[in-house]
Amino acid sequence: MKTQGHVFKYADNVDTDVIIPARYLNTADAAELAKHCMEDIDPAYVTRMKPGDIMVAGWNFGCGSSREHAPLVIKTCGTGCVIAKSFARIFYRNAINIGMPILECEAAADEIQPGDEVAIDFDTGVISDLTTGKTYQAEPFPEFIQNMIQKGGLLASLKEM
Repeated sequence: MKTQGHVFKYADNVDTDVIIPARYLNTADAAELAKHCMEDIDPAYVTRMKPGDIMVAGWNFGCGSSREHAPLVIKTCGTGCVIAKSFARIFYRNAINIGMPILECEAAADEIQPGDEVAIDFDTGVISDLTTGKTYQAEPFPEFIQNMIQKGGLLASLKEM
């Protein structure tokens, strides 16, 4: 599995309240929620991003509440992947459960700049900054987790069994 897109870059400790503000959680409609993705930290994110674009962030991405809505809105609005130095534990697992590709790579998170075009090969964990020509190595997920993400998450993969 691969993705390619332009980068939107964020700092450390991006919490679930800025990924999807609680004031919008009065609906279960993922498409409606996705209209507000990153609204409190980057109000124009959903209007500027194109499907496949990539978020890059620092330490502890997805900290805060354990709401599954956070990775869901990132995925639903079309983000191809989130690369961070680290993820909050519950966000990390929620992302896998709903089939949202994420990668941890400190060097990539440090060096990749906003607007860079990045290609990711999830099978190998190679992150290529097409703008600078640099490549980075993230630890790829094991094959069974990659399959789960490709199928759309935990529940979708269980339905196929």
